[in-house]
Amino acid sequence: MRYLPNDWKSFKGDSSIRRIFGAALTVALLATLVKLVTIAQELVVAYRFGISDTLDAFWIALLVPSLFTYVLGGSLNVALIPSFIQVREHDGVAAAQKLLSEVTGWSIALLGITTLVIIGAAPFYLPLIASGFSPEKLALTSRLLYVIAPIVLLGGIANLWGAVLNSGERFALVALAPITAPAISVLLLLAVPSWGIFALAAGMVCGGTLEMILLGTALNRRGFSLRPRWSGYGKHLRQVTNQFTPKMAGAFLRSGSSLVDQAMAAMLLAGSVAALNYGYRVIGPLIGVAGTALGTAVTPYFSKMVVGNEWKDLSHTFKRCLFLIFLITVPTAAMLFIFSEAIVQFLFQRGSFMARDTAVVAQIQSFYALQIPFYMANVLATRLISSLLTNYLLMWSAAIYLVTGITFNLLLIKPLGVAGIALSTSCASLINFTFLSYCLTRLLRERKTK
Repeated sequence: MRYLPNDWKSFKGDSSIRRIFGAALTVALLATLVKLVTIAQELVVAYRFGISDTLDAFWIALLVPSLFTYVLGGSLNVALIPSFIQVREHDGVAAAQKLLSEVTGWSIALLGITTLVIIGAAPFYLPLIASGFSPEKLALTSRLLYVIAPIVLLGGIANLWGAVLNSGERFALVALAPITAPAISVLLLLAVPSWGIFALAAGMVCGGTLEMILLGTALNRRGFSLRPRWSGYGKHLRQVTNQFTPKMAGAFLRSGSSLVDQAMAAMLLAGSVAALNYGYRVIGPLIGVAGTALGTAVTPYFSKMVVGNEWKDLSHTFKRCLFLIFLITVPTAAMLFIFSEAIVQFLFQRGSFMARDTAVVAQIQSFYALQIPFYMANVLATRLISSLLTNYLLMWSAAIYLVTGITFNLLLIKPLGVAGIALSTSCASLINFTFLSYCLTRLLRERKTK
């Protein structure tokens, strides 16, 4: 591997690496604070509800709204940044403002309609997703979904406005703003215990509203208008939508694996859905913080290099970032795998969460930990692919991830139970990284030879 450095000094002298990891460190520190508050929320939830039918209902109710928040909001974010930077650099701030106004109006319409469809179609899809639920448990799931559904619109717009702030390398507020939802949820769980699980649902919606207001205010203070506007389907908006469509399809397919995992867990023993989610409570925040920090930091830099046709520097930066990712994450994954039971016992084993629950959740967590190096490498690869305006590759990548995940689920659930779903996720992540690495090797070689 010729691109690997001989020693640490070569990294210290690389200005692009320093800028990227400096920005990533800023985002990571603030996102860690957010995750600490989220963990506090999980501890309160574990103490109040344990592994119960009530919590099963909440996770299934959250599944579809969170899926579309990620699919639509996340796809708008990734599709907009490269085009927004390109327009701002080539055509000026006024043209960038025009693009933002058009995308904002288009997004509000798309996200609003999606929210209404999620609510209206709930009686049809919830019985399919939660096929093992009793009628009472299913009714509770429906009521929770009606409360939670607005997070699709709120989260989508917050993601969009946060993307614009990130494109100007203003990372701090965007990283810190998501603290609102878990903070308000904890407050409601403690202040109004009579609300039960609905306090958690209401906290998510109130927090999402406050997050959107904070980001919108910050963007407005930087001179951008938040007013939606339609000026026709121009070339810049067309470029965003052309990148959004395959990215959305890819995100939907990839998130579909979470839907499949939750649905398959719901068909197992009672409490399996909750156990699967508890098993992800440590791994999820960890890769969420690191993945958000890395993806947020590299996207503006990758996009600027693409706009400037700096192909040699781009390839060099990608390879060195990849090396650093594996250098850090492989030992991290090994430690989490080894000490999984101790971690679960320390964090969750109290109140209604018993020792038998610890054994189940620890196995799930250890298998989830195996995905960490490949998850982080996939974040880096997908952001470079988006910066190259080749999001169609992400659609194929997601299809491979979904099919691989389902296949391994079917193979592993019988011998390992619900823990087989976690191991399946790690296997799918490895295969996905192999595919993306192959695609990027070809893409960068082609761009450098043009």
